[in-house]
Amino acid sequence: MAYKIIEKRQLVPDVHLMNIEAPDVAAAAKPGQFIILRIDEEGERIPLTIADYDVDKGFVTIIFQEMGKTTKQLAKMASGDELQDFVGPLGKASEIEKIGTVVLVGGGVGIAPIYPQAKAYREIGNKVISIIGARSENLLILEDEMKAASDEVLVATDDGSKGHHGFVTDLVKELLDGDEKIDRVVAIGPPIMMRAVAGVTDPYDVETIVSLNPIMVDGTGMCGGCRVNIGGETKFACVDGPEFNAKDVDFNLLMSRLSLYRKEEMDALEGSKKGCGDECKCQ
Repeated sequence: MAYKIIEKRQLVPDVHLMNIEAPDVAAAAKPGQFIILRIDEEGERIPLTIADYDVDKGFVTIIFQEMGKTTKQLAKMASGDELQDFVGPLGKASEIEKIGTVVLVGGGVGIAPIYPQAKAYREIGNKVISIIGARSENLLILEDEMKAASDEVLVATDDGSKGHHGFVTDLVKELLDGDEKIDRVVAIGPPIMMRAVAGVTDPYDVETIVSLNPIMVDGTGMCGGCRVNIGGETKFACVDGPEFNAKDVDFNLLMSRLSLYRKEEMDALEGSKKGCGDECKCQ
């Protein structure tokens, strides 16, 4: 079975949105889960978080950034093209419950997975404060969608081109120092950003949830590639997560493992530019 791309558009430079016709996946999807896709029979499997889904129309939304060989290949595809595989939903769904005031923090492409959570938390009666950040205004995604799904949206840019001039962590601390009780913080983005948010919230004893993005192959717990250290125990992000309590995460190990295959990733990317196959050893 092939999976048709029914919409494809660029959000900001190098970041794209796709709606994929996958009614079975859409019917079962929940916030926090992910899919694994393969472009063709020769392609690698890559995990992408579910950014949205429409049960009635039968499609799933993914948002991705051009980084390596496969995401660059994916970016060249258009509406009407088909994917070989689109497997999901995978992973445990977010624990969405009525708890009071929830702060959702999204950095860069990490804004995409907090969007369905914002909608879900608010639908059951929570107050949702969303903090979204990017290096500059022209790289900020889903701002209008986040405003529609949240009670309040705060923006931070590294260069000060929009909103707070600084990091999302500055805004997190301002909220924690304020008069309003914060019941939960959810942070999704680059590991260094999630670690920073966890460091800010730790002294306040506020439950903080992060979504981990280790190297992943099969998404079912078989390969062990996505193993992470959680509270001193080995867990598999694909089946035990991808969300974990931030205070239990060994971020140093996570970031170290993410860089394990950097050379191979670069070789594959360079090989694809030269038209080589997957076994290319170009330098």
